Amino acid sequence: MTMALALAGVGLRASPQQQAPPAPVPSPAPSGAQGYRLKRDVELVVLYASVLDDRGNFVPSLEQNNFRVYEDKVEQKLSVFRKEDVPVSLGLVVDNSGSMRDKREKVNAAALTFVQTSNPQDEVFVVNFNDEFFLDLDKDFTSDIRELREALERVDSRGGTALYAALVGSMDHLKKATHDKKVLLVITDGEDNASGHITLQTAVEEARKSGTLIYSIGLLDEEEKRQARHAKKDLTTLAAETGGAAFFPNSVEEVQSICTLVARDIRNQYVLAYYPSNTAKDGSFRMVHIDLVNPPRKSGKLQVRTRLGYYAPKSSTGQ
Repeated sequence: MTMALALAGVGLRASPQQQAPPAPVPSPAPSGAQGYRLKRDVELVVLYASVLDDRGNFVPSLEQNNFRVYEDKVEQKLSVFRKEDVPVSLGLVVDNSGSMRDKREKVNAAALTFVQTSNPQDEVFVVNFNDEFFLDLDKDFTSDIRELREALERVDSRGGTALYAALVGSMDHLKKATHDKKVLLVITDGEDNASGHITLQTAVEEARKSGTLIYSIGLLDEEEKRQARHAKKDLTTLAAETGGAAFFPNSVEEVQSICTLVARDIRNQYVLAYYPSNTAKDGSFRMVHIDLVNPPRKSGKLQVRTRLGYYAPKSSTGQ
């Protein structure tokens, strides 16, 4: 049964009994311990970083001393450094507007390949969107390929493109997630034209607050130059802000290989976390930057991606 997601404010709101508590985040393990334990700690800043060589391949050989993390240009001391394939809570956010009608079969197949290439412990949900957006599962998350296929095949391609609203609603749904790492993969063929008062900036702000990584695939019609230009800019902004990546294939046939690439990227990231030296609980946005130092020479020129920043917690007393 398709469940329409009702929009409330800037996102979807579960009833109080449905809302999950804040997800735990990694914190340092005791000295000598392997890995890290999980505990609820809103002050620890967690970054997921992709490091790629000049051929776009993940560089697995870096150590903690190869990374320098800065918050508002002030270097921070790392408390957590890990290289591991952690399970994620993942949303497949797929355009269901009229212009996608002839593309959905191949897009659905690519999305399923993406899930099958991902960590088996991932939990997934599907949102189809046109003028509205819908959670097309009978449960919040699943890892069952059959259920995901059925959700993706609930296609009624018509209407416009409420991209921003679908993203904000999907990030609200991720509040129910089990895993700390949260990802959205959005596939669309045009610019937003149906989200009303919800803007690109609204979506960016929600991503900043939630720490969600956004990967975007734009199947853009280059003949519609203005629309394609605006859509490309929006999808690139969403990816860059969050530490994801944006892709603009020449044809729908390329989506399959891109989905495999995205799944590999998500599974090959460094986990870096620190307690910020700026302890003010002022709710301000803090810029984050990662530098690489003394990388292996054979790796060539390296690119590092992570989110551009985060919102500091805000004290309820205003202090």
